[in-house]
Amino acid sequence: MVALILVGALIFLTQRVSGQSTIKWCAISQEMAKCKAMAEAFSSAAIRPTLRCIPAASVAECAQKLMKREADAFSAHAQDIYEIGKQATFKIAAAETNSDGEDTTYYAVAVVKRANSAININSLKGKKSCHTGLDRTAGWKMPVGYLIDSGRMSVLGCNITQGFAEFFSASCVPGAIAEAPSLCQLCGGDGFGSHKCEMSSQEKYYSYNGAFRCLVEDAGDVAFVKHTTVTDNTDGKGEPWAQGLHSEDYQLLCPDGTRSSVSNYAQCHVARVPSRGIVVQSDIKGSVVYFMLKEGLQKSHFQIFSSMAFNGTNLLFSDNSAGFILAQNEDYITWMGWKYYNILKTMDCSSKDVPEFLRWCVLSYGEQSKCSYMAEAFKSKELIPYIQCVYGTSVEDCMQKIQNKEADAINLDGGYIYTAGKNFGLVPAAGESYTGDGDGSTYYAVAVVKRSNKNIQRFDDLRGQTSCHTGYGRTAGWNIPIGLLIEKGLIRLPKCQIAQAVGDFFRASCVPGANEPGFPSNLCSQCIGDSSGQNKCVKGQDRFDGYSGAFRCLVERAGEIAFVKHSTVFQNTDGNGTEPWSISLNSRDFQLLCSQDYRAEVTQYKQCNLARVPSHAVMVRPDTRPHVIFGLLDKAQMFFGVNSDSDFKMFDSSKYEGSDLIFKDSTVRVIGVGEKKTYEEWLGKRYTDALIAIGCTSSSAASSPCPLPLAMSLAALFCLAV
Repeated sequence: MVALILVGALIFLTQRVSGQSTIKWCAISQEMAKCKAMAEAFSSAAIRPTLRCIPAASVAECAQKLMKREADAFSAHAQDIYEIGKQATFKIAAAETNSDGEDTTYYAVAVVKRANSAININSLKGKKSCHTGLDRTAGWKMPVGYLIDSGRMSVLGCNITQGFAEFFSASCVPGAIAEAPSLCQLCGGDGFGSHKCEMSSQEKYYSYNGAFRCLVEDAGDVAFVKHTTVTDNTDGKGEPWAQGLHSEDYQLLCPDGTRSSVSNYAQCHVARVPSRGIVVQSDIKGSVVYFMLKEGLQKSHFQIFSSMAFNGTNLLFSDNSAGFILAQNEDYITWMGWKYYNILKTMDCSSKDVPEFLRWCVLSYGEQSKCSYMAEAFKSKELIPYIQCVYGTSVEDCMQKIQNKEADAINLDGGYIYTAGKNFGLVPAAGESYTGDGDGSTYYAVAVVKRSNKNIQRFDDLRGQTSCHTGYGRTAGWNIPIGLLIEKGLIRLPKCQIAQAVGDFFRASCVPGANEPGFPSNLCSQCIGDSSGQNKCVKGQDRFDGYSGAFRCLVERAGEIAFVKHSTVFQNTDGNGTEPWSISLNSRDFQLLCSQDYRAEVTQYKQCNLARVPSHAVMVRPDTRPHVIFGLLDKAQMFFGVNSDSDFKMFDSSKYEGSDLIFKDSTVRVIGVGEKKTYEEWLGKRYTDALIAIGCTSSSAASSPCPLPLAMSLAALFCLAV
């Protein structure tokens, strides 16, 4: 009783603030009878604001009435909310919930047999797949959209069914017989040769249970269904074909490449499909509508979540819902979740979203020449959009041209990616991989200590210690670790004098290249010079120079910590070292100092590092669909990649009087950006923080190693060729 009084008081206060006395609810066709009954019940229970029903023929018409302020609110499925979000401005007031209080309709999951241990979400290409039906949510839109949006599947020119057919070796997608007969190869029909691939119960592999049956009977390797499908058809439940099945014999594929039990769907799923949301016009206070509905549910005794009395189903609200929950965010994209939104946007792609030309900005005669050959080569294979070459006078000029829609794309390194994103609003659309994997990393910058050294457990312990660096101004050995120390507040910069500050922090160091006038002498005191003892601290000549040199500095006790890249230890231990100093070294004798202030094994560099040094990325305007760019480049590398025998090669610049033209020559393949859709996400927080920390913005500091403003100097500071 006290709770109801408090709710009533809150509604009264909210109404006074908002001035809202009536809520005009938009009801679609058959919903009008239920809406009027609900309004009458609310009025009888003295619920305020009062409710008035406004008729409409469709969700789209409700959205139009909302924009014209002829209606104030209505309930809609998340996918409908996505659609009206393209034209209308509105807020989300609340969501419908199930009996557990969750605002989730269900989870779309990928199911495999436990016995098929070799398959995971990253190895689906070339496998056989089972789907509930063409254009259905859990069985088609969510998994296909997810595979494309995550960069695992590429699509040329937004031809999704063609890209899908090229990704899986065979499939059953009921309903696809007219659009793409190859997608029906695994379907079984009625068992007598009829109704194959129909979207009806006559096709035994149709819908949730059918897609799961397709997996059970070994027609496919993976089934895309909703999270309840397995438990509905195992452990004694389900139709005759499902008898004898055990839920423990099946697992879910998780986005991180692992697998999990079918009961762990909330953490391991392809996508979360949100419930219906309560849409309100921008001038309406969302909490007013929420508390009105909540009080109506508690006091009016009207069956809000039942449509039986009105000869329909899911009228106004879902019949399966049990309550309402106040929206944590009024923005509809944030409410439904970016992952779900991006999947819908991906599946929304069509030929009209593919431009006729992709204008690539080039920076030299060599790039111009290679770009011209690339345009001809791509066109010869009918790859769209066609390439046009646009000349830029500088990297910044290209960024400006792209922002101004005078060009569309350019491939940039880490420092310029930062500038392109921060100053010009560009986003990554595809990236380079130099190892063949898909994380878009050149390498990881790490801090190595000897396992026997127990004095260094956190970065604060480094004060007054000796250190080994690959070289002054280099990424893994200087920029990233010093940037991290600055970010942590362990090194402070008096008048931007970074070298002086580092010299004050470490007792002694070897930083090849730091033998410059005005620099602290202790930055070179641990260096040993060349084999004759000459050229001490000279970059490229000191024996402690570079990755292996910095590691040798640690091995030979000249320093207590070495800042190198993740592969350095492995290249110089366990029999891999060729120099006398490294022949007998064991990798287990070394550990990593993590940026989070703990130690880990050298094999754990992906979790324990100072920063992930990102690869180059193709940067575009945010209104450009990244799937179109990646689809073009991924298809192109099938013809012109590293293993091709064509005259034109995407990752070879030798014919054009230069190196690393358009793409780095060391590129193995182009990869999708996946979830790294912004410049910050592509670069990674630690790398970005290091850029900001060491990027001195004072152009007047004569002793600064970074005299230019940050936006102009990052590329020079963070040359990925080091």
